[in-house]
Amino acid sequence: MIYDIRTESEMIALGFEVAAGLRSGDVLALVGSLGAGKTHFCKGVVRGLGGDAGQVTSPTFTLVHEYSRDCRLPVYHFDWYRLDSPAELIAIGWDDYLDESDGVMLIEWADKFPNLLPPDSAWWHFKIAPSGSRTVNSGELQI
Repeated sequence: MIYDIRTESEMIALGFEVAAGLRSGDVLALVGSLGAGKTHFCKGVVRGLGGDAGQVTSPTFTLVHEYSRDCRLPVYHFDWYRLDSPAELIAIGWDDYLDESDGVMLIEWADKFPNLLPPDSAWWHFKIAPSGSRTVNSGELQI
């Protein structure tokens, strides 16, 4: 499915819509350049699960944010941008998150370590169009 997104509000609305179908254990692998809309999409997912989208920020420096207060499912929001190796990801407890996930995992920059994701991860690709709008494509891994 391909979406043409013109505003931040539309990106948040898309995440909100996607959240309605999410179940415990779902992994959303988010791929796209800086500013392509991945974090705004995550805001919508958290809002759609009943959480406060205003609390959602990119976990670039902390690597993971956990949102569970008021959410239908806990949300584990990862950002792999600053990670240089799979070993770094393993060191922050990635395997524990996979083994014990009682919620939804959102992974920004998931294409850095695609082999560490479950095979049934849902891949979402975010691109900035020349017009400044965003194109979002949900589908198979395309690196």
